[in-house]
Amino acid sequence: MLGEVIKKSDFKNEKHVPTIDCPEEVKVDEEFEVFIQVGKEIKHPNTVEHHIKWIQLFVQYDSDPNTVEIGKYDFGPVVGQPEIKIKVKLPKKGTLIALSYCNIHGLWENKQTIDVK
Repeated sequence: MLGEVIKKSDFKNEKHVPTIDCPEEVKVDEEFEVFIQVGKEIKHPNTVEHHIKWIQLFVQYDSDPNTVEIGKYDFGPVVGQPEIKIKVKLPKKGTLIALSYCNIHGLWENKQTIDVK
């Protein structure tokens, strides 16, 4: 199962877990900004040999078993830092789920619950 290989905490001196910076509470269908980055505290190397290939963002609404893809963002090595800024609006409470993929260390995940009033 894919869930068994996705990592949620870092190791060594590199950061792989995508951080999600956004409000914890928003109004129904009100647009808000989500900033996701890999290497917030310690930058990821991003060399040809070792880099973050992509970040993918999903939302899973409370009491709904389905996950909705918001977007996938691909990066080339040595181009810059793996980070995205996107505007999102949610009709109801849910959890944002961010995945990142390192070409050496695999899949990493983080999540942030958003309360919608």
